[in-house]
Amino acid sequence: MPRFMKGLGVTLLVLLLLAAIAISATVGWRPILGPRMRALTDRKFEVTPERQKRGAYLAEHVSGCTYCHSPSQDGPSGQEIVAAKKGSGQIFAIPGLPGTVVAPNITPDAETGMANWTDDQLARAIREGISHDGHALFPFMPYSHFRQMSDEDLASIVAYLRSLPPVRNKLPATKIDFPVKYLIRNAPEPVTEAVQVDMSNPVSRGKYLVAMAVCSECHTASKRGQPVAGMHFAGGQTFDLSSGKVASANITPDAATGIGNYTEEMFIKAMRTGYVGTRQLNTLMPWQFYSGQTDEDIKAMYAYLRTLPPVSHHVDNSKPATACRKCGAAHGAGDSN
Repeated sequence: MPRFMKGLGVTLLVLLLLAAIAISATVGWRPILGPRMRALTDRKFEVTPERQKRGAYLAEHVSGCTYCHSPSQDGPSGQEIVAAKKGSGQIFAIPGLPGTVVAPNITPDAETGMANWTDDQLARAIREGISHDGHALFPFMPYSHFRQMSDEDLASIVAYLRSLPPVRNKLPATKIDFPVKYLIRNAPEPVTEAVQVDMSNPVSRGKYLVAMAVCSECHTASKRGQPVAGMHFAGGQTFDLSSGKVASANITPDAATGIGNYTEEMFIKAMRTGYVGTRQLNTLMPWQFYSGQTDEDIKAMYAYLRTLPPVSHHVDNSKPATACRKCGAAHGAGDSN
């Protein structure tokens, strides 16, 4: 073999080795190989009145299934679900998203919904982020949180979704821009063991409900889709609305900037009515959705939030947006941090 060809072969091998090392150390191989997924099973969840009732409660007042998967309209308390189209899906064209995300029709309509999905396909999508056809769901669907959902609550939600009136609503497929459409293949994780939840005391119960309600997604500042270190639940996540930019509140138990001075009664009132004292919460906070929770569950969420590490982080939407050195965003009272 000519010396030139031999040298070229060695160079190519070195380049391939370096590329393999770089891929392993950065994005990993999942964007190329596809998402992790387990094989589907033939399990079928028994439908009982108790499961349908529990599933309705979770889907409509805790985990947000019907809130995200239904068309909405302006109402006196903010965005309200169009009752006749509950669960029939909607399109999210939100600034900052890498493409157009579609929350699909989750009613049992045969043509446009999920009537032909098996129970395990639904279960895998909810907790593991894999659609019925095997592709990775965009993590706007909070399956990383729903991984913690108990097996019984999962069965209850599936039973409830099966009971929804079928609504014919044909929607386009989600379209995610390159390279994100490949990078999201890293997100799904199989659930291969039974999931049970300790509901025996208010703090553990509240921790579970806060995860199911995905509170941290809105109340934690992020950069390039990743939470800012040390800012968990400390607010500052900004949202572009037609009325202007709004930042989420600090809900850590910091006395000066969070909810450290909230009484249990104040917290319940905020979740029930959208008011903290005489101050009205922005309608971006879907209190009207969460207001259907029981007092016991709201108290449990409050009990858990009080155990979080307090983070001093001023967020005040009544003030002009200024740069914040703590979370890196521009929000009201940002220059106070």
